[in-house]
Amino acid sequence: MGRLFGTDGVRGLANAELTPELALSVARAAAGVLADRDGTSRPVAVVGRDPRASGEMLEAAVVAGLTSAGADVLRAGVLPTPALAYLTGRTDADLGVMISASHNPMPDNGIKLFSRGGHKLPDKDEAAIERAVTSGLGDPHRPTGGEIGRVRDLPEAAEDYLAHLQSTLEQPLTGLEVVVDGAHGAAALLAPELYRRAGATVHDIGCSPDGWNINDGVGSTHLGPLIEAVRARGADLGIAHDGDADRCLAVTADGDVVDGDAILAVCALGLHERGQLKQDTVVATVMSNLGFHHTMRDAGIAVQTTAVGDRYVLEALRAGDLSLGGEQSGHLVFLDHATTGDGMLTALALMARMRATDASLAELVSIVQKLPQVLINVPVRDRLAVVESDKVADAVNAAEEELGDDGRVLLRPSGTEQLVRVMVEAPTQDQADAVADRLALVVATCA
Repeated sequence: MGRLFGTDGVRGLANAELTPELALSVARAAAGVLADRDGTSRPVAVVGRDPRASGEMLEAAVVAGLTSAGADVLRAGVLPTPALAYLTGRTDADLGVMISASHNPMPDNGIKLFSRGGHKLPDKDEAAIERAVTSGLGDPHRPTGGEIGRVRDLPEAAEDYLAHLQSTLEQPLTGLEVVVDGAHGAAALLAPELYRRAGATVHDIGCSPDGWNINDGVGSTHLGPLIEAVRARGADLGIAHDGDADRCLAVTADGDVVDGDAILAVCALGLHERGQLKQDTVVATVMSNLGFHHTMRDAGIAVQTTAVGDRYVLEALRAGDLSLGGEQSGHLVFLDHATTGDGMLTALALMARMRATDASLAELVSIVQKLPQVLINVPVRDRLAVVESDKVADAVNAAEEELGDDGRVLLRPSGTEQLVRVMVEAPTQDQADAVADRLALVVATCA
């Protein structure tokens, strides 16, 4: 078995790599590592899933694993990942288990784990769970009789989550017309309902999940249908979610795509103007466009930069007692209201900003003058050796001297593959292409 946990939980081809046996073992191990009751009551776990067909099978395995470890299970059914995180905190559960492969195609599935309070696991907890599973020591105790865990459903789970999100809205969205693409995923039924309750006129696509069609040509990774629907309806904007609705991308009335950098900038400025952006600081990853950094600098907002991955954004927010962070991909974290990235919460905040300013989405995002960005993945034999090469360092220094303050260079080894990612931003596309091609050639010759 290779490394169990990736950048966002355990993920793989359902019933081949991610088998029911593995799901059961992960659940048992997680219950042992994360349960911290005082011994007078059972540990409690909340379990949710997205609508993909294999989720039914894996949910059964996860529930069996948890109850066989003596944990009681609150089964929340189909709902977004951020809803599962919220419910884990709200119910004072010891852990939450979300069965989803997010934006991956239907044959894949995954297991995301949350600790008490609805927080993503730190590396040490993931390592402890992985050791328990891979060593075969995940079954230290098998309760019997009355010590076996029990299962009950949470029929109010979705309603509680919707009420929580609606409580964050300071004014209704009356007058806005939005097309929402639910990716035939976990938010397919909830997102349109939320935006209607908030006062918007809502049209939906990708909101008919059947277990097989999740992310199939729709959602945040396939924006074409949303662009067409927004233009056809003459809507004010479009909102795209992924399979588990922890991210949000947007489309202007003209059909232009709005990425996470632009959404983060709009939301940061809104919080800043209301005095609600803690320490006047926002968290972003190293992949955020230099234009985003310039916009924040001009507004008097500091940017704290992390490695790529919403877990690192979350760690920085919690460590610094900050309120907002996010990624280009559309994962935004509003830490005052959520413990993880929440696409529906992000959409509400974006539309609320449109209502508060009486501005179109295109006008709001025009504050971010994005620089042309080029990303080249270069196959190498040893990704770590390449990025430590003196020849590569000299080439990067020369490129940075050429670009000055008007551009940026980033070399990043892949976390899972023998690749080095070469990213260049420059004032013009031609210059960005030329510098990136030159650096990629140096990296390839050092491979």
